[in-house]
Amino acid sequence: MFQSDLFPTDEKEALGLPALLERLATVSRRPRYTYMVLNLIAKAAGSTDSAGPYVQDADRHVPVRDWLCDALVPMAQRDARRLAIVEAVRCDLERRHALPADEASAARIIDSEVRARVRNSGRANVSRAVSDLVRAGLVKRHYQGYRVDHHNRGAQREAVYTITHEARRALGRHG
Repeated sequence: MFQSDLFPTDEKEALGLPALLERLATVSRRPRYTYMVLNLIAKAAGSTDSAGPYVQDADRHVPVRDWLCDALVPMAQRDARRLAIVEAVRCDLERRHALPADEASAARIIDSEVRARVRNSGRANVSRAVSDLVRAGLVKRHYQGYRVDHHNRGAQREAVYTITHEARRALGRHG
């Protein structure tokens, strides 16, 4: 018998949650947001390792980035920037005379435009967070869709995010 801690082995030490968080803090300017994205990707992946290109959301299939954006919207509900977007949308629609006189209809139009703008910026935020996760070695990304899979987007391809086994273990998800 020998004392194992005196003899280094070639086995890589398992990544724990504190080490995962430390790694995210070193590669991401927004580690908490990036951690939430990682958790949502793991949830969307379910018992598999991959999420995307579409996620089942109620009765429809949604592109994984849009699903992630929608899942993170509640985090921005009280954000002052969101209130500024609502006001900017209202002013823009009023200036173009695109708001109906009925307040309920106007509120629906404003809400729809705000959701579209928030989703558009949210897709960029999710892409940055996933890029951080790729740099951290916790997620692999490729694009799937029209004709062939590819490592670059475009040509009607949608993102697929594959969580690494190391990240899955650190999150306490075994499957």
